[in-house]
Amino acid sequence: MKVKEKIEKLRQLMKENKMDAYIIPSFDAHQSEYVAEHWKCRQWISGFTGSAGTVVITLDDAGLWTDGRYYLQAEKQLEDSGIRLFRMVDPGVPSYTEWLKDVLLKGNIVGFDGNVFSVEMVKNMEEVFETKGIALKINQDLINELWKDRPDIPKDLIWVHDIRYAGKSRAAKINEVREEMKNKGANYYLLSSLDDIAWLLNIRGLDVQNNPVVTSNVIIAEDKCYLFIDASKVPKDVKFELEVEGIELKEYSSIQQFLSGLTNKDGIMFDTTKTNVCLYNAINIDTKKIEEANITTKLKAIKNKTEIENLKRCEINDGVAMVKFIKWLKTSVAEEEITEISAEKKLEDFRRQQELFVEPSFDTIAGYKDHAAMMHYKANKETQYTLRNEGAFLVDSGGQYLNGTTDTTRTIVLGTLTEEEKFDFTLVLKANIALSEAKFLHGATGSNLDVLARQPIWKYGMDYKCGTGHGVGFLLNVHEGPQNFSKIPNNVQLEKGMVITNEPGIYKEGKHGIRTENMMLVVEDEKTEFGQFMKFEPVTFCPIDLAGINKDMLTESEKQWLNSYHKEVYVKLAPYLNEEEKVWLQEETKTI
Repeated sequence: MKVKEKIEKLRQLMKENKMDAYIIPSFDAHQSEYVAEHWKCRQWISGFTGSAGTVVITLDDAGLWTDGRYYLQAEKQLEDSGIRLFRMVDPGVPSYTEWLKDVLLKGNIVGFDGNVFSVEMVKNMEEVFETKGIALKINQDLINELWKDRPDIPKDLIWVHDIRYAGKSRAAKINEVREEMKNKGANYYLLSSLDDIAWLLNIRGLDVQNNPVVTSNVIIAEDKCYLFIDASKVPKDVKFELEVEGIELKEYSSIQQFLSGLTNKDGIMFDTTKTNVCLYNAINIDTKKIEEANITTKLKAIKNKTEIENLKRCEINDGVAMVKFIKWLKTSVAEEEITEISAEKKLEDFRRQQELFVEPSFDTIAGYKDHAAMMHYKANKETQYTLRNEGAFLVDSGGQYLNGTTDTTRTIVLGTLTEEEKFDFTLVLKANIALSEAKFLHGATGSNLDVLARQPIWKYGMDYKCGTGHGVGFLLNVHEGPQNFSKIPNNVQLEKGMVITNEPGIYKEGKHGIRTENMMLVVEDEKTEFGQFMKFEPVTFCPIDLAGINKDMLTESEKQWLNSYHKEVYVKLAPYLNEEEKVWLQEETKTI
């Protein structure tokens, strides 16, 4: 079926179920950013393939709300679909709940599948709709009735993430959680987010492409831990290991029955932003509900000593793969036909040659010239460009390794650049350096520091419609909270041991896109009478293309930073390269 036909069939089902609007978000039953094929309902109904967005269908209109990363992509993919694009970050654009409040009438009904809506989202919706008298139907998975060949929930086997990489046993992690439960007066803790579960139990899986998580739920009690999972996914040796440590396996579908069996003497703790409303409604009405952010999220964000040592080794391997790729690309582009897709595959081949590699950490963004202006561009056979020895090629990619997760962006100069391209390339570099060099008092958040990266770009009346950086998991989600760099205020302090990306950019529709991204580790700097100061240590090692830089635009301090960084790149990577590659890298990292 084409998108318009799907929407018409959905509208017919809406009428049969007495609904005036239907909402389809991007999430799965665990509020994940990236989801298994089974939960790609928004993509199925709309044709829009970005990772973030919400589709709303009324009986006579339809809209997609997405953020600045996807504006250009969404415009192209929604053509002739009958779905309008709402640029949700732009001033004056209503949220989908505000829009529904305006277009619906008193007594109208909004439906959705409560399994893919968090408690927090539903509470906010109820507040917005209450004054208009709009009602909700929260247990209506209408897409499932239409999507006849919908994939099943994945059944791939899970595996144990060895403690030599994880650095902390599952028993130690569970005990940390229990201590916090006790402090909050809870004797049960419900954990639904997949990356938190994987981290807590030191297990990994293949349920979501590029995100080695396991479809499951966890409930921790005072002396027991329950893992709700499809039993066919757990090998006997893994089951034995878990059970020896007091982790009891229960069927994935039995969690609602378990929650309903709690009593009025129990208190259960959960995160309203990470728990779906169907699980919430299953909790015994008399049980005390303690709403707190996931305990595991902050524990997971602060990497332990073993994780940090592993990640640094992992980043060297990843840097070697990147250097081999960039050298191959620059020396081959004029001699052979290379497309965006073949370049992407070649980079993955270089990563697969590195020890402990598992899979890419996200779908590679490989955009040549104006394709790079789409922040999350994904090349396909119909629209891909063939690379030439001119212009710039943006490659944002990363790897999942047993000893870490990587995320690196380089804009690679393939030949002559325009003055505008060099100007923008240099501004992005200045922005990256400004944040890299930050020294800040402990207690600062990513939103406090975001302006440092934007200032060099703002100075010329430009901006980028996304955050400047995000936390990164450890053999887990490449986008990991709670820390980030963003204009949107947050109260998450940057703590020693957190890993975060630094990725400012400039994107000009129809022209080019430029981004330079390194991962950084938060470390302590000096301690004075005014408090503990902090700084960033780069953990990504890959040359920044000197051919893109207008050196006259750099200050002496910026040149010094770049020269120091490039010296470290060479020292760390050269021992793993052959002589020809060493000579090439020496030229790419020469002093300016």
